[in-house]
Amino acid sequence: MRERLLLSFTVCWVCGSTAACLYSGGRLALAAAGVLLLLAAAAAWAGLGWRYTAVLGMAVIAACLYWEWSEGRNISSLPEALGRSSALLNEMPVRAEGSIVSTVERDGDRVDFIVKLSGIALLGNSGNAADIHPTASSQQEEAGEGGNMTSLDGEKLTVQLKLQAESEIDIAGQWQRGDRVALSGAVELPGEARNFGGFDYRAYLATQHMHWLLKLDGTASAEVTPPEGWSPAMLLRWTDQARSAMGAKLGQLFQPRHSGYMKGLIIGFQDDLDPDIFQQFSQLGLTHILAISGMHVAVYVGALLFIWKRCRLTRETALTLTLLLVPVYVLLSGAGPSVVRAGLMSMIALYAARVQVLGDGRNILSAAALAMLLWNPYLLLSVSFQLSFLVTAGLMVYVPMVNLLLRKLPLMLRSAVSVTVVAQLVSFPLTIYYFNQFSLLSFAANLLLVPFITFVVLPLGTLTLLLSACWEGAAGKVADAAELLNNWTFVLVEWMNGFPGAVLIWRSPSLLWICGYYLLLYGLLAVARLRIEARNVPQYMEDETRPLDGSQWAENGQMRAGINGHGELRKAATGWRGKVLQLAPAAALAVLLCQGYRSEELNGAGHISYLDVGQGDSILITTPDGANILVDGGGTVSFGAKEPWRIRRSPFEVGAKTLVPLLKKRGIHRLDAVVLTHADQDHAGGLQAVLESIPVSALLFNGTLTDREPYRKLMRTALAANIKLYSVHQGMTLRPDSATELAVLWPPPPLQNQPQADYDVEKIPVLEEQNHGSVVFRLELNGRNFLFTGDMDEEAEEEIIQSAALSGISQAPRADVLKVAHHGSKTSTGEAWLEFWRPAAAVISAGVNNSYGHPNGGVLDRLAAGHTAVFRTDLQGEIQLNISKGELTVRSKLGAAPAPAAVDLLVDNLVN
Repeated sequence: MRERLLLSFTVCWVCGSTAACLYSGGRLALAAAGVLLLLAAAAAWAGLGWRYTAVLGMAVIAACLYWEWSEGRNISSLPEALGRSSALLNEMPVRAEGSIVSTVERDGDRVDFIVKLSGIALLGNSGNAADIHPTASSQQEEAGEGGNMTSLDGEKLTVQLKLQAESEIDIAGQWQRGDRVALSGAVELPGEARNFGGFDYRAYLATQHMHWLLKLDGTASAEVTPPEGWSPAMLLRWTDQARSAMGAKLGQLFQPRHSGYMKGLIIGFQDDLDPDIFQQFSQLGLTHILAISGMHVAVYVGALLFIWKRCRLTRETALTLTLLLVPVYVLLSGAGPSVVRAGLMSMIALYAARVQVLGDGRNILSAAALAMLLWNPYLLLSVSFQLSFLVTAGLMVYVPMVNLLLRKLPLMLRSAVSVTVVAQLVSFPLTIYYFNQFSLLSFAANLLLVPFITFVVLPLGTLTLLLSACWEGAAGKVADAAELLNNWTFVLVEWMNGFPGAVLIWRSPSLLWICGYYLLLYGLLAVARLRIEARNVPQYMEDETRPLDGSQWAENGQMRAGINGHGELRKAATGWRGKVLQLAPAAALAVLLCQGYRSEELNGAGHISYLDVGQGDSILITTPDGANILVDGGGTVSFGAKEPWRIRRSPFEVGAKTLVPLLKKRGIHRLDAVVLTHADQDHAGGLQAVLESIPVSALLFNGTLTDREPYRKLMRTALAANIKLYSVHQGMTLRPDSATELAVLWPPPPLQNQPQADYDVEKIPVLEEQNHGSVVFRLELNGRNFLFTGDMDEEAEEEIIQSAALSGISQAPRADVLKVAHHGSKTSTGEAWLEFWRPAAAVISAGVNNSYGHPNGGVLDRLAAGHTAVFRTDLQGEIQLNISKGELTVRSKLGAAPAPAAVDLLVDNLVN
């Protein structure tokens, strides 16, 4: 610790930044005090001097202050400049001027880029600049021809432009970084997380120092002119052009399926990568191959040094040339956090070797991390940054330990196995935190494919690109060889993904769990190494002369024998005490892993989550005994077939982009049942991704099919996955545990649903109008009643009431919470239905600003007349109910809801 001040300083800086990221105000002061106390205790234990400790304490305090200072500066100036609050400014038309500061990317009919503003003005309905903020008049006069343009000092906006015609593709394709632009569109606040644990796009953009979106329609809304003269930004423009040219050349050299893969492998360009290939690589933990990282930089540096050596350059010249060419590779590969880290470390190491100063790997890593965090403290939140530095640090710390454990393996195999094992162990907590899954075959896949791709396929692809500049014929032959090897890779990856049981789903662990994991892992490996070293300690009598040949020294320069002699260490490490010492961290680590894998404890309570999936339904029910039931899966509704040029490579799909990540983040290892109320796309569409990603035991549906291919594909997927299919109808019940009962109220039994002559028991009937046939059921959980209605209509409501009347039931048990049918449409939730159930609260699932006008005003009036508390996903995001035996509470992700609130109080008010 004393020998590596830079390492200790950087660790303390990261701790201070983390505390400032997690807390603010008084809580930050307490957290910083806690970190300082731990630091003081560690310094006292290690015997560090007060000056050394003071420097580290200052690092913690400085990091906290630097983060707070950065947060204070990371705010938008648009509301002040335009004289409007953020709420009023949202979706207002503006005219913005500035320059493009990113690559211009097109995906189907959408073009995205980032603009650094120089001025902005509000637009009136006529499209002319409107009068703005009176205090900005002098700035407006200085804007010259802009007139009403308010000057801004470089705020950045994310621009999303929707192309209106195929002919606009070529126009947008000419735009580049550095171009001057004048844009007319509407500014919008980025979307925030609408579900607990969901992706927060607004927070993500804030880490990129962006706070607004600018949405445009058509290229006519953008006036673009090339830059005049030279500026430092031109270097990045030329880099973009070079990357684009290399990408185009790779597209010519390789077939479509291979070109996207090779672009990601060689230049880190992943936009053209086949989504299916990326998903398969991701499931095996191989996506790091497709992101330029330390291994790529090492291969690049090694190749350059080899070439310079063959050219008979002096050592100093070779190191200098390589040092100067590393930034070129970093820029050409996209300058992501991992490649910047590797590039900085390589440059520091090359410089140290150039001036003949022995460089310490951990100090070099610390210098790179500190430099990047000083440049942009929000890199601390980047997944790429975290994985890159943690894995690199883990390799430095743990590989020597693992090498000793694998000392009986051949040297080449030992190195490959130890690096793979350590990389897997170190990346595991972050992998499950961010991606919530881990494949048991990941180790084998990385051990086999990473060396093969890095040292065979990558050089072949690079050679193909280089040869294409001077020898097209040879380049084609090498490309054919690379494609053959790629096919082998794809087949192997697909085969390994054919074992679904190998993929484990983990809920996101806490920061404390992650820290405990790393500490126990270090303790386990350290004790194992100690036992091996102790076994190798030569035995001598106390009065013997000990040899001075250095055999008693470990590989790291520390004595194998303990302070009190060889015998004491051997007894401590090899006797029964050594076994206990080794078993303790192993047992603790096993307990930690088991605790992390288990689903969250509800302590006898039930849980219902009305998820926000836009204009659709999806509800997750967790029973007191831990059974998980998913009701519907939302779905992205499309109207008509799109023109081919409008189709995006990876379009937004509710199931894959929202529902599956939420289920995994909550540690849903298996769904005991999926209830599909009916076949409409806004209820069934998202279930395709669910069935493909999460094990499902049973699928309950209304017993009908439609002629729509997505629904038939869903059923084929269920059959292929050996999921049990149950056609449910009125009178059936499901009891997942003793505290839960699901009673189906609709549809009626099949023979009552259609004429006898038309019913074929050998064939599932086809029902195109699905709303009337929606599955409706009442859930009793911990003594509470909940009603789930799908998209049922008033006719079905009336028939359920009539059926109850025939059974002698004139008044149903009071419903604590009603899921309002059909997103609050006027076709359901009639007065008779509400009088029959007298719900204390109702939840309406509807999309924000949906085009259907849901929920209907008449429905809201009827609910208000019944004194029913209304919760809406379009206003409050996800609605969660926690049902214990004594209390029912509700909370919502967004504001405007009485959360937390006791629904019991609402029920009591109705009774009284």
